[in-house]
Amino acid sequence: MTSRKRKICVILVDRANYGRMWPVMRAIQQEPELELQVICTGTMLLERFGKAMDQVKADGFPVDAQVYIELEGSVPATMAKSIGFGVIEFTTELQRLAPDIVLMIGDRYEALAAAISTVYQNFTLAHIQGGEVSGSIDESARHAISKFAHYHFPATQRSAEYLVRMGEDPKTVFNVGCPVGDVIHHLEGPLPPEVFRSGVGADIDVSQPYDLVIFHPVTTQCEEEWAEVNALLEALDTLRHPTVWLWPNIDAGADHISKGLRIYRERHPQNTWLRLLKNLPPEHFHAALKHARLAIGNSSSFVRDSTFMGTPVVLVGNRQEGRETGRNLIQVPSEKNAILEGIRSQAAHGRYPPDTLYGNGDAASAIVKRLLDLPLYRQKRIHYIHDVLTDVGS
Repeated sequence: MTSRKRKICVILVDRANYGRMWPVMRAIQQEPELELQVICTGTMLLERFGKAMDQVKADGFPVDAQVYIELEGSVPATMAKSIGFGVIEFTTELQRLAPDIVLMIGDRYEALAAAISTVYQNFTLAHIQGGEVSGSIDESARHAISKFAHYHFPATQRSAEYLVRMGEDPKTVFNVGCPVGDVIHHLEGPLPPEVFRSGVGADIDVSQPYDLVIFHPVTTQCEEEWAEVNALLEALDTLRHPTVWLWPNIDAGADHISKGLRIYRERHPQNTWLRLLKNLPPEHFHAALKHARLAIGNSSSFVRDSTFMGTPVVLVGNRQEGRETGRNLIQVPSEKNAILEGIRSQAAHGRYPPDTLYGNGDAASAIVKRLLDLPLYRQKRIHYIHDVLTDVGS
């Protein structure tokens, strides 16, 4: 008699989330003893953010539930209320799907809602990329998810140690690296010439050097985003180097950034250097990052993903304050002249050697190997340690 497959329910909340989970989802799908379930939520479902759920389906993954939770407004209150909606809606879908393990990644407030719903229904929760330090309310959300989670797949040794310092049992912590490395290590060939055609603005020739920009709001200082995005735009406009700018996420302050970009387009209808995109599929985004002259902005993708390929990064502002960074990154304040100096310095330096800070590109297989036989349990206990831990599961 064949035993029942273990059901692994993956929560996808935004485009970057999917880009990192893609190799894990593929590995789960290819494992005969596991059944993949997928819940899409957050901006994965919204047309103005590129509706990345359609890409999930096109990649051959099931979408078992769509959870609409985003309250319009992009202010702190709408983020907080969206968490409440999320707990209610995730509870309904998780109750229906009855997974054995819920698997999520990162620090988004949508994922926090799913984590609350998961553990209060006595489902086992596994968390990827816990233990990391970063700026804004996202760091608090990440640590809260870690305290709910039964199992942990951190991306660095320091993160693994931080989780144990937070009271997590070392037997539940597995330093596997970041799954995005699995995707990047298999990138081959040139960038497709049509990759940037879905956006608006100047035409970008992918055979020539271009810069890639992502600038998200910092939720704990969202009132300042107007000045920060204008400083970045002024710096880039001074240089007018061919640039692809991806739309910001939905967090509080995003409307200020979007407004700044729209005003620039209206005032410069004949601009010859800036192209704006809603979204890129994971394989196109990572290829674009790999082939870019520079990555400029404050996305965690620039901090993490770039280490696998050595793309020079100019990290603007403090959104990623405290996060582990590779040698390919320099950080500058959100001020025009500082940004200009950083861009010129990194452009003069050129590419860096790849770094293994976030792993060796084999995270997906390591995660799936653990998912096959991790004991399912409900009640967590804080684990007290006397000394600094330096040896955790791998």
